[in-house]
Amino acid sequence: MAHPLVPSMRLDELLAELQTRLEAVLATRDRVHALLEAVVLVGSDLQLEIVLGRIVETAARLVDATYGALGVVGEESTLLEFIPVGLSEAEIARIEHWPHGLGLLGLLIKEPKPLRMARISDHPDSYGFPPGHPPMGSFLGVPLRVRDEVFGNLYLTEKRGGAEFDEEDQAVVTALATAAGVAIENARLFEETRRREMWLQASSEVTTSLLSGAGPQEVLTHVVSRAREMTDADVAVLRFGNGTEISDGDPAAFTDDESGQSASIPLGRVGSVRAVLEIGKRPGRLPFAPSLLRMLSAFADQASIALELAEAREDAERLGLLEDRHRIAKDLHDVVIQRLFATAMTLMSTVRLVDHPEAATRVRHTIDELDETIRQIRSTIFALQSPATVGGQSLRAHIVELVEGARGHLGFMPGLRMEGWLDNVVSDAVAEQLLAVLREALSNLVRHAKATRAEVVAEVSGGTLTLTVQDDGVGVPSDGRRSGLRNLEERAVLLGGSFSIGPADGWNTRLSWRVPVN
Repeated sequence: MAHPLVPSMRLDELLAELQTRLEAVLATRDRVHALLEAVVLVGSDLQLEIVLGRIVETAARLVDATYGALGVVGEESTLLEFIPVGLSEAEIARIEHWPHGLGLLGLLIKEPKPLRMARISDHPDSYGFPPGHPPMGSFLGVPLRVRDEVFGNLYLTEKRGGAEFDEEDQAVVTALATAAGVAIENARLFEETRRREMWLQASSEVTTSLLSGAGPQEVLTHVVSRAREMTDADVAVLRFGNGTEISDGDPAAFTDDESGQSASIPLGRVGSVRAVLEIGKRPGRLPFAPSLLRMLSAFADQASIALELAEAREDAERLGLLEDRHRIAKDLHDVVIQRLFATAMTLMSTVRLVDHPEAATRVRHTIDELDETIRQIRSTIFALQSPATVGGQSLRAHIVELVEGARGHLGFMPGLRMEGWLDNVVSDAVAEQLLAVLREALSNLVRHAKATRAEVVAEVSGGTLTLTVQDDGVGVPSDGRRSGLRNLEERAVLLGGSFSIGPADGWNTRLSWRVPVN
């Protein structure tokens, strides 16, 4: 006897329904597993920018969205940063600007609660897309909170396959956003702790470097480098009032917009700002947090104080050195020169009593040597008393450096005599010309003279600066190139002075360059 068909059909329906529900359960289980894995992935890093990128990538993958973005909410309910996924570099390049938080995105900022739509354009608050932005239909937006504060919003569009986002999608993204808030808070705390440690270490390094004798330029270079590291900036520049600067990183990272991706910190007290420290990030990166800028400001204040202390220490050392130089100069003048002068006078009175011609000649030679020694000591006294500087170094020191530099090329050390107030009355402009003439003269001596003996004399007397360079070499050739000598003559004439060259007083060549001292 045949069985009726109705019970069989009913059983097939029940089995089909059971299979559907099992598939739904399995799908739900898979999505729960995927959500748990996503939560673990999002919280597996403590660098904030990496965490934010993973959040939006994971959200888009969980709900099968073609495009996703995370908008970071700033002051005045605008988007400080927009982190997109799903767009190619070419598509990003065609977009005129990222959304500012108007229209539908602005509604999510004002009313931070989940929003799901079949078509974005159907919503009355839809503001449209920026020029170059690809068209998008289905939409799911979920606020992302850190504690009770709205940090930003997750935006997901264009569910693959043309379907709409459903309640389950909304629940999954909401759950992810809750876990993401914890991950963001952890990343914030970690970065704050790390940067605080960097600040303490950098402050200690600056103070230690200055107190251990490092120069201000070296320390300021270190300050700029550490400031960029502490703020995770792409560039840091310390600008001084005279137009000079110290930089670290890529200057092209500076932007002209008001996105919070550049900041300026004064280095120094109000009314005595030493320089301005500027930091910048490339477009698309997180803006500088106010707490970070406060920390950087404290670091800049401490660096400025340390520099002031170092400069005060250098001033004290310089004052002590000047006092020692003054004391030495006074002793040389009041004691040494007087004794040498008395000795020379005694010898001069004795030479008349010497009957032997050779002995008398030797005494006279000794008197001449004492006179030369007295002139050298007086020259030293002038050098010890308040030296003026040319390029951070005294004129005498520059002359000594140039003459000593020629020794290696000549094979002997030229004689050097400096007399008068070279470091006190010679202007910087004249001093620079003198050094240029001396370089040219020494260069000619090295290249052409073939000398075995030479002497350099720099003297200030009666308002005139005289430089003499003489040698026992081959002399000035009559058919040689004289462009260098013409240059020396022109320098003298421009300053109202004179120039001459030729043999004189036992020297085959004597170069004489005379100009007013100022």
